Amino acid sequence: MGFENAGFQVCWTNEVNKDFADMYNYGMTLWRRSLNPDEEDAEISNNKSITDVFAPEILKEAFSDGQPSFFGIIGGPPCPDFSSGGKHGGGEGINGRLSRIFVNRICKIMPSFFLFENVRGLYKTKIHRGFLLKLERSLESKGFAIDLKVLNALEFGVPQDRERLIMIGIQKRYAEKCISRPLEKNERRWFPWPERADYSDAKTKFKWPDKEEKVSKPRKPRGVPIELTVYHHFNKNGPISEKSNGKDLFKPYSQKFHAVCEGDTKRKSFKRLHRYRYSPTACYGHNEVHLHPWENRRLSVREAMRIQGIPDEYALPENTSLSSKFTLVANGVPVPLAHAVAVSLREFFKAGGLP
Repeated sequence: MGFENAGFQVCWTNEVNKDFADMYNYGMTLWRRSLNPDEEDAEISNNKSITDVFAPEILKEAFSDGQPSFFGIIGGPPCPDFSSGGKHGGGEGINGRLSRIFVNRICKIMPSFFLFENVRGLYKTKIHRGFLLKLERSLESKGFAIDLKVLNALEFGVPQDRERLIMIGIQKRYAEKCISRPLEKNERRWFPWPERADYSDAKTKFKWPDKEEKVSKPRKPRGVPIELTVYHHFNKNGPISEKSNGKDLFKPYSQKFHAVCEGDTKRKSFKRLHRYRYSPTACYGHNEVHLHPWENRRLSVREAMRIQGIPDEYALPENTSLSSKFTLVANGVPVPLAHAVAVSLREFFKAGGLP
């Protein structure tokens, strides 16, 4: 969605989970038609596991009318094996090995550019960094110039502290054309990463409120950007319960819904958001529960989507399980973050006279 908003055309997609594929087809169709009523139905191109889909098949399905001279691949292989909350299976884990397969497909297809997204643990955790370096070296051996950085969605206007590793790869001849100079071997920090000066270092720049002790309605602190708070996103454009998926939520049974103070997000689970603060990383599963700031319940699917920067025009079908909906939302890249990176790529290519 972020890349399409930046002017990229998506011509091939892959998703093995049927529920996720159905939700993509439904949601993307609604969203695209909100922009252009004549848009055709969105549909995942290939539903097989990426382990069983090889370069020739991908190229044939994506470019039936002939392969273009300039195209890219974007994706985020599953991250649990590199996550701080996971079992650290690493590159040999059942999910971690898919990162190597994703990179192998890139090396076989040889796109003009690629984007690889994953959790910060793949870059910041010592036991996983070696695996990432091997992926980098294999891509560089194929002629890609590599740059990578951990970006926080909060610094792009998303009301969520969500750090993600973004690795950009561009065929070296194209990258050098865009920066108008040769690149050194293994050079980094050559790509113009996006940034918003008004939100830079947002976690430490502003005086965010702590948890509230028996306060029915806390006041908004001075200097805190209201657009970075969940309050703003839960209240804009009318009652959120009247929006699509606004009433999709688990019924509150536990007494914990009444016992946790607003803003108490340091606990392992049952974290209650603060209305005048950003959300911790959206991770709805494995007993991770985020509570509504001022109501004694979990977040709704629409509230979770607002925290991810997903527009209301994108909705999920009613007949899909709540667990699948929350998992899909929590696995996504926040749209404004993806859009910012996509715009930087477009501007970079434009500087080099590339399509």
